[in-house]
Order: sequence, then structure tokens, then C-alpha cells
Amino acid sequence: MSVLEKLVAQALTDARERASRPLPPAPPLRPFPRTGLIAEVKRKSPSRGDINRGLDPAQLALAYERGGAAAISVLTDRVHFGGSLEDLRAVRASAGLPVLRKDFIVSEFQVREARAHGADAVLLIAAAAEMEVLRDLRVLARELGLTVLFEVHAAEEIEVAARCGPDLLGINARNLKTLQVLPETFAALAPLARGLAPLVAESGVRTAEDVQRYRALGASMVLVGEALSSAEDPEAATSALVQP
Repeated sequence: MSVLEKLVAQALTDARERASRPLPPAPPLRPFPRTGLIAEVKRKSPSRGDINRGLDPAQLALAYERGGAAAISVLTDRVHFGGSLEDLRAVRASAGLPVLRKDFIVSEFQVREARAHGADAVLLIAAAAEMEVLRDLRVLARELGLTVLFEVHAAEEIEVAARCGPDLLGINARNLKTLQVLPETFAALAPLARGLAPLVAESGVRTAEDVQRYRALGASMVLVGEALSSAEDPEAATSALVQP
């Protein structure tokens, strides 16, 4: 079983445990941007371990907003990333920016609970499920008004993305099956994906130079997690990545 398969299996187990609970009423949607910085609330990861286990998601979201982020991504995976839907709700309540729920979403319930807990966008991962499942989730997200960030990390996944009609196309330099980061991934895949949807560079973004490089390669947005969640001054760190 690959790392991604383990992550998906755990996410489904957790979702089944929550499925009996009533969903809260969903707040109004916020338009999700197509350009700028997506700053992520990330406590830990399978590859890094602890990043900032004791972070305050509400305060971190406010720092990201003051620093000029265009949107906020919240990891809600409990076991492997230390996140929760409570983190999502706290971010939504504290900051005025649109919010992405980042998790291993492969069921309709997960999409519906994302909307109910305040997400304006959801992540779908090409390698996480069959294309028919992803396409159905994309349709449901559209019905609920959610923006879909569709993530690929290999050339063969771009056709899957195209058939699902994403709003944003994320190119992840981290192979979620092995957790290996390959910095050349974006440069290799961007020409194949251009015109499908605005491109989002994911993983390995730490400096202003990284942002500039990805923009030169065609990225409309960059998503940054570890470098911002672990920063001593997240507002200044966010501002430094927004300026290039």
C-alpha cells in the first residue's frame, strides 16, 4: 500500500465516524481567487513530522491575511497532519479570506461537510480515486458552489484533470505515493496543462525566488504550507512571498 493509499484509507475511516453527526448550516460562500498566494495552516506532515503542532489557526489566519495572502488552505486530516474541521471553522471565523479545505477527499460526505464547515474550495487529487469518482465529486462541488483545486503530480494525470473540469489545476512537486519532492515537476507538467485552468504550484515553495521561478513557468498561484506555518513571524513571511 502506497503512502497515498494509507492517507485515503484513514480519511475515509474518519469520515465514516463523523457521518452520523448533523452538519452545521453553511456560511455564505466567498469567491475563491485565481491569482496570488494560498497560505496554509499545517501542524505536521508525514514527511516532516511536527511543523508547528501548537499553532493557533485563528491567529495564524489573521497573520496570513495581514501579510497579503489571497486565500488560506487548512489541512483537516487528523491522524497524519494534526488538523481538524475545527481548525477550518476557526480560520473561517477569524479571517475574511476564502478558505480551501485540504484533505484526502474521495466521498460525497466529505465534500458536503467541507461546505458546511465553511470551506469555499476543496482539493481533489487525481491519484486518490478513480476518474468517475472524481468527476462525480467535481459535479457535487459545483452544485454546492465550491471551487475545485484539482491536483496532479504526473503527466498521465492531466487527462484525468481535463475530464473533471477543474477551476484550478495544482501541480504538486511532492509525489504523494512516495513523499519524494521533485522540484522539476512543475516545469515538466506546466506546458502540458496550460490552458486547462489557472495553475497552482504546490510543495517546495520556501522563498521569494521560488515564487518568482514558478510564476515565470506559468503559475497563477502558489500554495505554501511548511515555510509559513513554521515561521516565527508568519505575517512577515507571508508578505515576503507576496511581494515578488
